[in-house]
Amino acid sequence: MRKLAGLLGLHKNADRERRARLRLDTGGIAIYAVGDVHGCLDELLSLERAIVANGKNLPGRKLIIMLGDYVDRGPASSQVIDHLLAPPPAGFERICLAGNHEVVMLDYIDGRLGLADWMSMGAASTLLSYGIDHDRLAQIYRSSRQIDEVIRKTIPAAHIAFLRSLPILVEAQRFIFVHAGVRPEVDLERQSDYDLAFIRSEFYERAHLLKKYVVHGHTPVAEAKRDGMRVNIDTGAVFGGRLTALRIWQDRGLYLTN
Repeated sequence: MRKLAGLLGLHKNADRERRARLRLDTGGIAIYAVGDVHGCLDELLSLERAIVANGKNLPGRKLIIMLGDYVDRGPASSQVIDHLLAPPPAGFERICLAGNHEVVMLDYIDGRLGLADWMSMGAASTLLSYGIDHDRLAQIYRSSRQIDEVIRKTIPAAHIAFLRSLPILVEAQRFIFVHAGVRPEVDLERQSDYDLAFIRSEFYERAHLLKKYVVHGHTPVAEAKRDGMRVNIDTGAVFGGRLTALRIWQDRGLYLTN
């Protein structure tokens, strides 16, 4: 990932605003963390119905935490963002975190990244969800600058504002919710947004040092499960797997799938 990030210009010192890090008192709250959606709107709607059914008899507050990667690869990225901009299911609150694909999409919109680099991460399907056929644009316009102008003008301002607004993590008493992972030996306030959205091997190799449970996505697995203090709930919905949620209530976990 470090080599790929260098090719894409996704360095830790890139000119981006630092994203919010939220703290949450989980006492009395039922939390439903949802893994990587990647434009799979039907699967998200199905999983939300399962979450609502599961939570209907639970007392107290109920919170959905989306772990990022709402766009790219799947068929309905724009529609997923529309859905997340709308109110959550009745009786629920919702927090949406940033994933690496939202970071890359915004980097393209802001001109820090070229279109070819975003396309390499599955942007073609995202563009189609906005009604943009990249191949057709390439036939109409001679310059990449003109293509960029069309794309950037087509993406709604509300969607761009959504990408900018996404926090990077939620920290609770016993849990951390984040897209990719953390550096276990580094204080959370000192960790870069880049690591929290993109990290892989450095997190996996040092996960034995974790002091809190880390609920994350980013790396698709066949089945959600806990590995020590690390819980990966990206079950590859966009690759033919399922979309998974982890319910945490009274310090006990339960997996739900679409």
